[in-house]
Amino acid sequence: MATQKSKRRTGASPGSPKARAAEGVVPDDFYKAMVWNLRNGVVAVTRDGRLAVMNDVAYRVLGLKPRASDIGRPFAEVLRELPDVLRIIVSAFEVSHLPNRAELRLKTTGKVIGYTLSLVKDTRGRDVGATLFFKDLTRVEQLEERERLRDRLAALGEMAAAIAHEVKNPLAGIEVMAGILKRQLPESEDAQNILADIIKEAKMANVIVQEVLAFVRPIRLELENVSVSDVIGDAIAMAESHDTRGRAKVAIDVPESLRPIQGDPHQLRQIFTNLLINAFEAMNGTGEVSITAVAVDGDEEAGPDHGTGPTILVTVSDNGPGIPVDVMDKIFSPFFTTKPQGSGLGLAIVRKIVDAHDGRIDVNERAGGGTVFRVTLPVRNPQQLFGT
Repeated sequence: MATQKSKRRTGASPGSPKARAAEGVVPDDFYKAMVWNLRNGVVAVTRDGRLAVMNDVAYRVLGLKPRASDIGRPFAEVLRELPDVLRIIVSAFEVSHLPNRAELRLKTTGKVIGYTLSLVKDTRGRDVGATLFFKDLTRVEQLEERERLRDRLAALGEMAAAIAHEVKNPLAGIEVMAGILKRQLPESEDAQNILADIIKEAKMANVIVQEVLAFVRPIRLELENVSVSDVIGDAIAMAESHDTRGRAKVAIDVPESLRPIQGDPHQLRQIFTNLLINAFEAMNGTGEVSITAVAVDGDEEAGPDHGTGPTILVTVSDNGPGIPVDVMDKIFSPFFTTKPQGSGLGLAIVRKIVDAHDGRIDVNERAGGGTVFRVTLPVRNPQQLFGT
């Protein structure tokens, strides 16, 4: 009888979750530890607008610094730098149908998250809070885009290569014949100017043809241990040889002590040479370009699910006019350019080389104005990790 009376006092039927919790079968700390150790981001808020839960993964993916004082604060204050995330959480109490699977690109970090939104109800069925459960899909999206790019190249590659080869021959002939005429008409200033323009345009067209061939041709990496410091030093020297640098300054913070990576030194030099030349052109010969490199253990930038091992993160930033938000997502697309005489293949080739090294490249606005490119390269090529 005593046992039955005690059960009635708990207000729970035998075997119910509440009864099991009352009996101490599952301690409250278990649920807290479970949420904190999830490999997905969790943000929970109360109905009156307070932050109840935010685990470490959520802080990392959202690009926020963890603070113990955040719990209990108005979630609008904690997430004030993420208005798109705020709108999603607020909508939990305003819409009748909550998204079970949706995606969002974070404007602050450029990361893509897949999220589920749900309400928290008490024992009476009243809405007492909401939970945002999300996963970093940036790497997945990049792999999907890489596959889409490969499919497009497979369809266009042979045709583009054939056309480029056919165009190269007449371009070479035009340049040679213009050079001959230029030597035969030394006394005609008008002819000299016209022929010089013809030779210049033929050379420019040939450069575009070469870029098309480089873009459609499969990349065959010649892997070796490469010093990131040496690669960037060579890239700076190559970029500085272009007239576009002007009076622009270059600030370098690349420790020589960084671990070497498995890569193709020629292809890696091309990545950073192109990024530097773009920065010089954007700044119109003034301003400053900053290059930094740091080691990242376990590829924390990619999240715990991707497990690509140690990586090197190289950041190339400038204080130029920046890239318009409406074209930010297009700059790596083939043949897209904002330059009057650009081919639109420079950054597309850069991304192709980064992909070939199983790395990542992202672009964002720079605080205070300008552009930031972040190139993440694995220390060891994944093919070697599996012995292939």
